[in-house]
Amino acid sequence: MKIEQIHHVAYRCKDAKETVEWYRKYLNMDFILAIAENEVPSTKAPDPYMHVFLDAGKGSILAFFEIPNSPPMGRDINTPEWVQHLALSVATMDDMMSVKAKLEADGIDVLGPTDHTLFQSIYFFDPSGHRIELAVNTGTPDMNKKLDTVKWDMLNEWAKTKKAPHHADWMHKKELSS
Repeated sequence: MKIEQIHHVAYRCKDAKETVEWYRKYLNMDFILAIAENEVPSTKAPDPYMHVFLDAGKGSILAFFEIPNSPPMGRDINTPEWVQHLALSVATMDDMMSVKAKLEADGIDVLGPTDHTLFQSIYFFDPSGHRIELAVNTGTPDMNKKLDTVKWDMLNEWAKTKKAPHHADWMHKKELSS
């Protein structure tokens, strides 16, 4: 068996309607489905919820649960906020910069663009506090091949030392090493 694709990724949200409207307005995602029940189908727990689904492109679905009877949302205080995020691809730098301008015009802080060599990206938070990254691929087949060649060596070195391996330092130096 091999996984075909991600069916959907689900996060909690503070307000389902606000979330749907925000993702439609800023990221142009279509609202495709809502499911609401008073009992969780898998556990049979009596816990009312609203489950909304948004089209994230090419068969990708982004979903959210509003669960009003649970304690207020929080985040893992032991994990830096930059770690847990949702990265979404956009086609061009112009597309990404257009979203950035729209967000900033409405007072939403945006970090970037940040040059990761393989892609450029911006970062911001949705109304529920989830960090979102928009990314535009800028890598070349040669760059991807160089990274593919060293991925296992990097992972194995990291597993032993817990220090960043230097196999791909060229990415930060903006030049391809031989």
